[in-house]
Amino acid sequence: MSSSFDIQPVGRFHGQSAVIKRPKEIACFSYDDEHKFRLDDSSIRYYYPPTLGADLSKGFDTFEKLDDTADDHLDSLLKTIMALEQKDGKRVEADVITWRGMMTKFLAAIFTDRDGWAYLARNTLQAGTDKTCPGDYVGIRSISSNDITKGYRFIEENHGYKLDSQRRQSQQRPQPGRPSQDMMSFWGYKFETLCLLPNTWDETPRDFIENRENEIVNNHAQYCSVVKTGIGRGVNDWVELKTSAEIRGERDMVNFERKLMKFWIQSFLLGVPKIIVGFRSPDGILKRLENISTASIPSTVQRKGNGTWDGNMCINFAAQLLDFLKATITEDGVWRIRRKERSSAIEVFRVEEAGHGDIIPDDFLNWRIKLAVQSQTSSE
Repeated sequence: MSSSFDIQPVGRFHGQSAVIKRPKEIACFSYDDEHKFRLDDSSIRYYYPPTLGADLSKGFDTFEKLDDTADDHLDSLLKTIMALEQKDGKRVEADVITWRGMMTKFLAAIFTDRDGWAYLARNTLQAGTDKTCPGDYVGIRSISSNDITKGYRFIEENHGYKLDSQRRQSQQRPQPGRPSQDMMSFWGYKFETLCLLPNTWDETPRDFIENRENEIVNNHAQYCSVVKTGIGRGVNDWVELKTSAEIRGERDMVNFERKLMKFWIQSFLLGVPKIIVGFRSPDGILKRLENISTASIPSTVQRKGNGTWDGNMCINFAAQLLDFLKATITEDGVWRIRRKERSSAIEVFRVEEAGHGDIIPDDFLNWRIKLAVQSQTSSE
């Protein structure tokens, strides 16, 4: 059995945006230079303006690129949530637990159909009395019928679909005179390297600041903010770093406007108030910087742009899609959420009748069982 959420007609998503909540950082974690998980903020970095004229292609041959062929599921995110719950002694309440990238595609789906995507979702329900088998208490199942909880949806990318998409993309030959997809991807990481310091400016040696262009680019290290939100608005002191081609004509302006939708959604979801865009030449030379207020982007597109997208419609679409997912994914097992390329519908269907498809690690599962037992004991 499958269900589908129709994207068309998009006019039904017009109007004032759905109710939103301010995003709040509730925890964080890091990946170090070897991409090992650390339950701390050791990989946080500080912005300092780069030198204009820098060659974004420099260092491509020494790029230490993360091998993402392994499926990490939601493990790091759930480890962090588990540590927070152990510290606070209570469950983190949420309808959906997922990565920002998943939510970005949900919000953008109303205005983009070129690329397909597929996710896996695991639902958790309340349980009846006298259930003791771990398989009956995946995620946040309650132990007593008097302790009823809402089902959570754990959503992750379908890893096989992701690898197939990457393989197809890598096989595409660039147009004559244009850089490869790998090179353009590197430009983004190089820009981040040029913009970031390991400490605040006053605590960073001058030699390091002046020689950032010679630093080996490594995308293993990451600082990850865990945010609780209801599709939020800006509150944090973070900045989002992006690169884009110089705008040389109307066609470039339209392409940049479409890029702005993704920039805005990504920052909007985490409450990032400012985006710094490094504009580059066709051959990857950094030409100029522009600071853009996240909150101003949708209205600017409507007033001065070509109207290729509407922020309120993105929010309304995502709100209705999430309601649809909560109403559809109500039974146990593993579900697939899929949008085919050029499709005007999002499909939802169950692929496993039971189990959790490795979406939820055993440590998290066992912790939630223990937490449920503690909660019931304390209430008796």
